[in-house]
Amino acid sequence: MRGVEGRFCEEFSPAYYGLCTVGGMLSAGATHLAITPLDVLKVNMQVNPIKYNRMGTGFSTLWKEQGPSSLWRGWSGKLFGYGVQGGCRFGLYEYFKKLYSDALIDHNKSTIFFLSSASAQVFADVALCPFEAVKVRVQTQPYFAKGLVDGFPKLYSAEGITGFYRGLLPLWGRNLPFSMIMFTTFEHSVDLIYRKFMQRRKEECSRAQQLGVTCLAAYAAGAVGTVVSNPADNIVSSLYNKKAANVMQAVKNIGLINLFTRSLPVRITLVGPVVTLQWFFYDSIKVLCGLPSSGGLSRRLEEANLSAE
Repeated sequence: MRGVEGRFCEEFSPAYYGLCTVGGMLSAGATHLAITPLDVLKVNMQVNPIKYNRMGTGFSTLWKEQGPSSLWRGWSGKLFGYGVQGGCRFGLYEYFKKLYSDALIDHNKSTIFFLSSASAQVFADVALCPFEAVKVRVQTQPYFAKGLVDGFPKLYSAEGITGFYRGLLPLWGRNLPFSMIMFTTFEHSVDLIYRKFMQRRKEECSRAQQLGVTCLAAYAAGAVGTVVSNPADNIVSSLYNKKAANVMQAVKNIGLINLFTRSLPVRITLVGPVVTLQWFFYDSIKVLCGLPSSGGLSRRLEEANLSAE
């Protein structure tokens, strides 16, 4: 396969997947670090909804009772945990999308997107889970630990290796639907924008135009994915803080309506811009390396889809 002049690497090469992994780590880690105060508030609203019942008063309560530093509690878990998760999510998504697009020629695009995002997210959450277990405790239990360095050994001594993966199933329950909906919505939004609004192929658009399309598609994807994943996000916080012994008890304690509504406004405020920034930083790295922005399948599958329609 002949390389393209000006590109850092050829698409679908080992170097390409490595670049996507690094790009995912940098974009996810940086954006999640930036919104740590919102994440601290979100987790406390889920664990103690009576005390932290609104965004404005919640921030004020945290500031008055625990000081301004409390808003940045768990920052290391956000930076490193979600950095590792982002690297796996984006890097493996690119790998699985190519793998499934070559293997499932006669299947529609949505099937490829669902399978690729789900496969990548399974591995991404296994990598994230230990960081998330420590982060949630640090954010909601002021005297548990200061961060990852002292949090990891303390959690291990108290609960063993199972303590790090207590929330893996609910984490999958939250992140698998979110990732599947988010990536699929992003891909279809990109396709829609280029076909109906830009009316040009991606390759014919400038870098700035490509990144603009990325941001629009990413915000739509983040908003839709947030609503779908909100129930599982509440269950995860409840289990990590021992408010319930299992998923069914957590659902009973929280209540069906609250599963969908508790902390939803702050999550929408949090996730929409975060997903948009992640895709923007991720695609910026790709286009600066001479690669096209994200969205779309291999040309081979595109031609198969067109011929099937």
